[in-house]
Amino acid sequence: MTKTFKAEIGCADCAAKIEQAIGKIDGVEKVRLNFMTQKLKLTADDARFDSILDEAQRVGAKIEREFAIAR
Repeated sequence: MTKTFKAEIGCADCAAKIEQAIGKIDGVEKVRLNFMTQKLKLTADDARFDSILDEAQRVGAKIEREFAIAR
């Protein structure tokens, strides 16, 4: 399943680091985090999508404290 979310990201460098970290989460097939549009496009396992999204939020917040995914 692929879904797109509004994501608050403070800088392009952080967006790249967060995108890479989210890509390493088990169950994530594809991730795209765009600093300019402030959007997160995530393709992940349907059965675990919500828990993967929760983990993506935790991972992103470790890199940039203000990172947030709007659901």
